[in-house]
Amino acid sequence: MTITLAKWALDEYHQMINAGVLLDRQVEFLNGEVVEMSPESPEHAYRNTTSADLLRRKLGDRAWVRDAKPITLPEAVSEPEPDIAVVEALGEVYATRHPYPENVYLLIEYAYSSLAKDTDAKRKLYARSGIQDYWVINLKDRHVIVYRNPQNEDYQSVERLTQGTIVLLAFPDVEISVNSIL
Repeated sequence: MTITLAKWALDEYHQMINAGVLLDRQVEFLNGEVVEMSPESPEHAYRNTTSADLLRRKLGDRAWVRDAKPITLPEAVSEPEPDIAVVEALGEVYATRHPYPENVYLLIEYAYSSLAKDTDAKRKLYARSGIQDYWVINLKDRHVIVYRNPQNEDYQSVERLTQGTIVLLAFPDVEISVNSIL
């Protein structure tokens, strides 16, 4: 017997949200499926907050730094909630929609229990959507994985860092110390 999961469209997912069906659930929408999110450990929450604050200070008003807010990936039928999204500062536009791939400068995921999902399913989803700069902070093994150059539904450049600095692709004058986000 073959089991087939029901796939949802973005507008159906939004209807579920508006109807309150997912009200007390920690979920995100990936490839047409509603997926439970892992709870955050204290370290995950702390590192996420301090990194978002650091990016806000370094970027000023050149971009918005969104913590655990959805982005919409229409072609991938997905609305993930990355830990940090650095996006184009479009003001009131975001009152009617979430950022689209062309509005995203950088996505960051902090991972411990979610490492497999962040380095596989989400990596492929973000690459397929053309996200140019995607970082996974591996809290278990204490390194940063920098994914760049999305082509053919995957990233062609993968770098693992335990020290040094990372330059944001969209803002080459902004350097982030690996130690400051680990």
